[in-house]
Amino acid sequence: MISLFVALAALIVGYAVYGRMVERVFAPDDRETPAKRLEDGVDFVPMKTWKAFLVQLLNIAGTGPIFGALMGACFGPVVFLWIVFGSILGGAVHDYMTGMISERHDGNSIAELSGIYLGTFAKWGMRLFSVLLLILTGTVFVTSPAALIARLTPNTLNTTFWVVVILLYYILATLLPIDKIIGRLYPVFGVVLITMAVGILFGIFKGGYAIPELTLANQHPEGLPVWPYMFVTVACGAISGFHATQSPMISKCITTEKVGRKVFYGAMLSESVIALIWAAGGVAFYGATGGLNQALTDLGQSGVVYDISTGMLGPVGGILAIIGVIACPITSGDTAFRSARLILAEITHLDQKKMKNRLIITLPLLAAGAVLTQLDFNVLWRYFSWSNQTLAMISLWVATAYLLKHHSGKLASLMTALPATFMSAVSATYILMAKEGFRLSAGVSYPIGAVFALACFAFYCLKMKSARPAAAL
Repeated sequence: MISLFVALAALIVGYAVYGRMVERVFAPDDRETPAKRLEDGVDFVPMKTWKAFLVQLLNIAGTGPIFGALMGACFGPVVFLWIVFGSILGGAVHDYMTGMISERHDGNSIAELSGIYLGTFAKWGMRLFSVLLLILTGTVFVTSPAALIARLTPNTLNTTFWVVVILLYYILATLLPIDKIIGRLYPVFGVVLITMAVGILFGIFKGGYAIPELTLANQHPEGLPVWPYMFVTVACGAISGFHATQSPMISKCITTEKVGRKVFYGAMLSESVIALIWAAGGVAFYGATGGLNQALTDLGQSGVVYDISTGMLGPVGGILAIIGVIACPITSGDTAFRSARLILAEITHLDQKKMKNRLIITLPLLAAGAVLTQLDFNVLWRYFSWSNQTLAMISLWVATAYLLKHHSGKLASLMTALPATFMSAVSATYILMAKEGFRLSAGVSYPIGAVFALACFAFYCLKMKSARPAAAL
C-alpha cells in the first residue's frame, strides 16, 4: 500500500518540478496560437483550458492505462516504477513537446514535423507509419469496448452489433467539427473516467485488499522477461507514440502557449494515475500476479475489468466504472480516425472545410478499420503495442532535433534524447524477440538492441557537437 501512495505522490511532484523544467526549456510565449490565427470552425477551434485538458485526456487514454496496466501488473510491483518514471521523464515530455512543437508549426501532424526536422524520407515513412498505427488504434478501440458493452446487454445485442454502432459513431465524430461532438461529450466522459478511477481506489481500501510492496523481482507467471516486454505492454500508461498523433489535434485548440504544461504534460500524468490504480487493483483483486494472469487468459481484458469493477464496487458502482472503461477506448478510437483524416488531408491537400473532402478520406479509413475488427484482438494489441512504442521513439528524436535547432543550450536536448535512446533500445529489442517479430533469443536480441540505441545516441552526439541553433521559432 505504501508503494502505491509513494508512486501517486511522485507523479504529483513530477508535474510540479520536472514539468516546469520541461516548460522552461521550451519557453512558451504570448504569440497568437493557430486556434485563433487559423480558426476554421472544423479543426482549428479555440477551447477553454479545462475543456482542452479533458479532451486531451480522453484522446490519449483509450484502454491503454487500463488493459495495458493490468497486463503490465503481471510482472509485479516493478510496474509501478515504469509507470511513474516512464511518464515523468518520457511520456509527459513526449506529449508536451509534440503538442507544443505542432502548435509552433500551425498544428502540423507528427508526420509533417518529422519531415521538417528529420528529412523527406522520415516524413513519408512517418506518414505511412502514423496512418497504419491510427487505423490499428481505432480498430483496437472498437473491439474492446464492443466486447465489454455486449456483456452488459441482452445476447441479441452481441459484439458484432456494437462494433457496427461504434463505427457509425466514429464516422460522425471524424467528420463533424471538433466542438460539436468531441468538445461537448468528452468533458462529461472525462468526469466519468476520473470518478471511475477514484471508485476503484476506494474499492481497494473498502475491501481491505492487499497491494504488494515494491520489489524489482520479475513475478510474471509465464516467465516473460521484464526487458523489453513490460515496457511495451504497459504502453499508454507510461509512454505512447499514439499520443504524438493526438497532441497536434489539441494544439489546434489551445488559446495560449502557457497552458501547454497543464494540457499536455498534465493529461499524461493523469493517465498514469489511472494506470497505477488499475495495476494495483488487478493484483489486489486476484491476490497475486498468477491469478491476474490466469484471469486475463480465461476472461480476456474486458472480462477482467468487469470482474474487478463489480467485485470491488458492487452492481451499481461496477456499472459506473465500466462506463468509464467504455468511454476510454471509444473516445480515443474516434480521434484516432480523426487524426488519420488530418494526416491524409496534409498529403492530399484536400480542404477539410468541405464535407465532401472529409467524406472522401473518412469512409475508406473506417472501412479498413471494419475489416481489421475481424482479426484476433490479442494479435492486434501486440502489433499496436510495438508500433506505438516505435512511434514514441521517433517522436522523441523529432523533439530532440527541434531543441538542437532552436534552443541555445545544447544540453537541453538531453531532456528528449535520453528517453529517445531508451525507447530505441526497447523497440529494437522487442521486435527482435517477440512472436510477431523475428523470434530471436535474448542472447542475440539484447546486444543488437543495445548497439542500435547506442548508435542512435552517438549520431545525436555528433549532431549536438555541430549544431548551431537558429533563432527561437
